[in-house]
Amino acid sequence: MIRKIVKIDEEKCNGCGLCIGKCAEGALQLVDGKARLVSDVYCDGLGACLGECPQDAITVEEREAEAFDEEAVHVYLAKRGQSEAEKPEPTACACPGTAMRSFAGPQAQEEVRPSGPSAESRLANWPVQLRLVPPMAPYLRDADILVCADCAPFAFPDLHERYLKGRVVLIGCPKLDDLPYYVEKLKDIFGIARPRSVTVLRMEVPCCGGIARAVEIARDAAMPELPVEVVTVGIRGETSSEVLPAVA
Repeated sequence: MIRKIVKIDEEKCNGCGLCIGKCAEGALQLVDGKARLVSDVYCDGLGACLGECPQDAITVEEREAEAFDEEAVHVYLAKRGQSEAEKPEPTACACPGTAMRSFAGPQAQEEVRPSGPSAESRLANWPVQLRLVPPMAPYLRDADILVCADCAPFAFPDLHERYLKGRVVLIGCPKLDDLPYYVEKLKDIFGIARPRSVTVLRMEVPCCGGIARAVEIARDAAMPELPVEVVTVGIRGETSSEVLPAVA
């Protein structure tokens, strides 16, 4: 039959994954770093995913396609849910390494410290992985937060002095992790902790823009007045920055 159905421009798609969570039918999945329509029968053609794509890579077209099958969607989602339920949940483990710790107060963080081999770490909190940090962690409240793509520290040699000092750090990978989950987690953090500011440290590669987009979506929903600066790091360590305007 000829009907409306989602189309993804793979040249534009950067694999950020923000569209995945908006498809209630599960018709979109990341495959080989690109969002793809896994089956015509799972797509209702309504385009709920359209507004989530920062690259404008998703459109709705009319073409010959199998009819949308709601029953097949229910079966598919049930199987997916079972598979997800069988995966270990990182936050549910009792590993001592996930215990919350705060190493130094803001004043200690601002002290001048030597650089080079004798330099001390500026890390002020643990855990740092966004998935593992509880939104009610005391060190998040009224803090300056650094949301850092996990590749960025390897390209930026002065990370501790330039960006960790005086900040609480949360890290994640916008390409390999569950980005819609991060959006919801950041909403909770912003809504509960009410931080002073957020700095996003991302790499220059296009897919890394997903982490800045996740912060922006969460900020707009939970704390529109929150100041957000996005710092982009080149693969050789150069940087540029922009401020995301607050929502009126």
